[in-house]
Amino acid sequence: MDLELKNKVVIVTGGASGIGEAIVRTLAIEGAIPVILDKKSPDDCETLLDELDIEAVDGAYLRVDLTDAEQVAQAVRTTILRYETIDGLVNNAGVNDAVGLDASPTAFRGSLEKNLISAFTITHFATPHLRANAPSAIVNIGSKVAVTGQGGTSGYAAAKGGLAALTREWALDLAASRVRVNAVMPAEVWTPMYDDWLSGQADPSGRRAEIEGRIPLGQRMTEAQEIADTVLFLLSPRSSHTTGQILHVDGGYVHFDRAYRP
Repeated sequence: MDLELKNKVVIVTGGASGIGEAIVRTLAIEGAIPVILDKKSPDDCETLLDELDIEAVDGAYLRVDLTDAEQVAQAVRTTILRYETIDGLVNNAGVNDAVGLDASPTAFRGSLEKNLISAFTITHFATPHLRANAPSAIVNIGSKVAVTGQGGTSGYAAAKGGLAALTREWALDLAASRVRVNAVMPAEVWTPMYDDWLSGQADPSGRRAEIEGRIPLGQRMTEAQEIADTVLFLLSPRSSHTTGQILHVDGGYVHFDRAYRP
């Protein structure tokens, strides 16, 4: 299926690794123009950037601290100067930073800055251009933590809950402008960040088996590519009458009975 994304300019926050990297690679395959906003040094994502260069993919990598509003505004200005348009935005950047109830209010605010306010900031600056080039689309990357809780991560849970609420708020704000807004809610997704966390457990293989045993469909973790495929569908005109929706791409993790065993 042609997703009709060729030459569409799509900003992807946190696009240098994990789910964001999978989204960027898939955009490139579809002939879109990915603009990566990430705080990592380009040296830390050399493989991705080299691959895009070898494939002659038009796109950009802008090193940006998404908690700095002026840097974000400048990144949007740079994108417009280079490409004259923005067709899509993926709010992917975020980190489950384990800021729980025992953390200070300052740490909690910091978690919201990284995981929620940064998404508002880039959306604020990108929206005039998305409106000007409508129909266009925004996809927010949420988390099952917003629905299920996790324990020990108040900041991240609040941020992702807020992002889910903003998905429907923005969908209403932008409906008349023909800008669609949807969210994808992953649960257990296998990424390098997840691998690093699992490696720090006392029994990594046993812990992984325990987690996967709670995922009804296939008793396996979701692949980053499976998230990316859903995101691209939501960015594309193929989902032209879909807005304000929250899609759980998680093998049934959130909505099936946890007592289920195959």
